[in-house]
Amino acid sequence: MGFFDSDIVQQEAKELFEDYQALITLGGNYGKFDREGKKLFIEQMEAMMERYRIFMKRFELSEDFMAQMTIQQLKTQLSQFGVTPQQMFEQMHLTLQRMKAELEKQS
Repeated sequence: MGFFDSDIVQQEAKELFEDYQALITLGGNYGKFDREGKKLFIEQMEAMMERYRIFMKRFELSEDFMAQMTIQQLKTQLSQFGVTPQQMFEQMHLTLQRMKAELEKQS
């Protein structure tokens, strides 16, 4: 069975995409959140990034041709912006850390 033939992989990909889309939509109102709402949003984004990192690691570790092609496509797309997948995750982490630091200043 191929990597993408797995019901578990398909379900997790669907949930990741839907959860990410919901958070991005919600994030459009971030400036209107109270302090606790902002903290909750940041925590949810951190959890989403960890889920995404784990999901991508599964692709990297898989010997499935399509999984490897997906990783290569991601690397190619990111390289157009001069970024590696690792740098992308690091930048997301730094952004969330800055958001946390900004919240701490407000307390």
